[in-house]
Amino acid sequence: MCGIVGFSSRRHSAVGPLVNGLRRLEYRGYDSAGVALQSDGGIRVYKQTGKVGELEKLLKEKLPAAERDAFKMGIAHTRWATHGLPTAANAHPHVADGGRLALVHNGIIENYAALRAGLEKRGVAFASQTDTEVLAHLIAQFDKDDFLSAVTQALKQVEGTYGIAVMSMRHPGEMVVARKGSPLVIGIGEHETVVASDVSAIVAHTRQVIYLKDGDVALVTPDGVNVYTLDNAPVSRDVQEIEFDLGAVEKGGFDHFMLKEIHEQPEALRNTIRGRLDKTDGTAILSGLNLTPRELAAVRRLVIVGCGTSLHAGMVGKHYFESLADIPTSPEQAAEFRYSNPIISPDDWVIALSQSGETADTLAAVRESMRKGALVSGLCNVVGSTIAREVGRGVYLHAGPEISVASTKAFTAQVTALLMTALKLGRTRRLSREEGLRLVAEIERIPDLVGAVVARSNEIAAIAEKRCKAEDMFFIGRGVLYPTALEGALKVKEIAYLHAEGYQAAELKHGPIALLTEKTPVVALLADIPGKEKTVGNVQECRARNAPVVGVVTEGDEEAASHVDDAIFVPRTSEWVAPIVSVVALQLFAYHVARLRGCEIDQPRNLAKSVTVE
Repeated sequence: MCGIVGFSSRRHSAVGPLVNGLRRLEYRGYDSAGVALQSDGGIRVYKQTGKVGELEKLLKEKLPAAERDAFKMGIAHTRWATHGLPTAANAHPHVADGGRLALVHNGIIENYAALRAGLEKRGVAFASQTDTEVLAHLIAQFDKDDFLSAVTQALKQVEGTYGIAVMSMRHPGEMVVARKGSPLVIGIGEHETVVASDVSAIVAHTRQVIYLKDGDVALVTPDGVNVYTLDNAPVSRDVQEIEFDLGAVEKGGFDHFMLKEIHEQPEALRNTIRGRLDKTDGTAILSGLNLTPRELAAVRRLVIVGCGTSLHAGMVGKHYFESLADIPTSPEQAAEFRYSNPIISPDDWVIALSQSGETADTLAAVRESMRKGALVSGLCNVVGSTIAREVGRGVYLHAGPEISVASTKAFTAQVTALLMTALKLGRTRRLSREEGLRLVAEIERIPDLVGAVVARSNEIAAIAEKRCKAEDMFFIGRGVLYPTALEGALKVKEIAYLHAEGYQAAELKHGPIALLTEKTPVVALLADIPGKEKTVGNVQECRARNAPVVGVVTEGDEEAASHVDDAIFVPRTSEWVAPIVSVVALQLFAYHVARLRGCEIDQPRNLAKSVTVE
């Protein structure tokens, strides 16, 4: 959600690094931005609604270049409104102690109303509607001699989630950062330290980082970092190296990050697959799962938890695990899972899907599953993320940074990783070596098959141009392609701001078909796999109501193509790979529809990349 950047240096002004860091975090979604700068003369705060560019204009107007070098420390923030409207007053940083203390915060302070009432009784005046300002004033109440202690005393009174960075003129040169449920990472450079909610804001300065854990509080100076518990006890955290370089978080000549990431999918999938296929025994090598064949054979039920795109990937995974490994599988919406008092037993395996590894609802589902004694694994893209650390076992996607809010390569990598996991599990059960070897060969082809779909981008754009003025769309599919239809509809909703619904094709005639008109395109998934003939029948029902049909059709399948108005052709594959190649076609279709409608693609309205609050 919101983005945090902190910078402390002996050599450089903080202004440029803070603004550039915020630009690296724009993909997360936000509605206002602000910065607090510290020098010997005090703390200056600049806040603005809208994009980071508006904040940059304000800084150029209010802070002459000749004055900037005096500010060697600062904190900055992009806000996605929760408590209070997106106004400059509600934007971060928030100040207290007469402007001598400034704070930025990601997360939600759940007991802020009670804390605020107590502070108001002590005469504290508030300038915003936010929960965050409460925390700033609370810390100021304790801020005497020891800055770290002031922060920890305040945090002990807080209920909720937080990632914070705070600085005070009572303690020049010191910044305190802390996390509980909202990610923070600290970059260690030469006489400078960078704090951010995402490594993409750090990689321009250093690749040496410390990932804070929940309950960590760190005292940051230009010369280093000391990490403590909330009881002020020192703890040790390993320094790790960021795996990608600056170029991975830049557009590289593409108009949008989303288009770049769609085109990166062949290479991303090669990275997901690389070294994980056993061509001798026809199985997958997933050492990160840290499970023996005996432990895998003992699993009696699978539960896959995720939200949004990850949930759709889990629904594809259900087909894989039940068909290849003969194991009952239940995809569950993570936000509902914890509150449904799920029935979990020790021979259940819970797989948590999250691109960021920080999704609050999925993390809550993980913790509930662990409390109930289940075997729990994570399937994440971000190395060092909270889910990955807490479960201690799983599969990293290695898809590289995903900047666009609308997920593309993370979804195809998740589905591919689930297919390899199902292969491994299947080989401990009824799947023969010969069947395993055939599937290994099929998985090896995935990057090239996806590349063939990406190469059709211009053809897909021409079809999108015919349909981009619609205000309603339906996406239909059967079996393993039903979740793909849901994902296609989600992409159109996310970036084209167009009402779209995904349906199991047979369900269309149980109500939704009443909404079909000549102005309502239907996108039908017609890959030549089991169930296609039934979906063709549903397509005919749509056309009988004058609805135009766009079909995602297997190359060479002229019979299926004859039933649609426009055909997007994808390579011939088995039913296991059909969801992957089909969804790439839908990603491109959604992208071009959004582009033609003039929508903001990488930072769609009201959305955030990583949902770190419940």
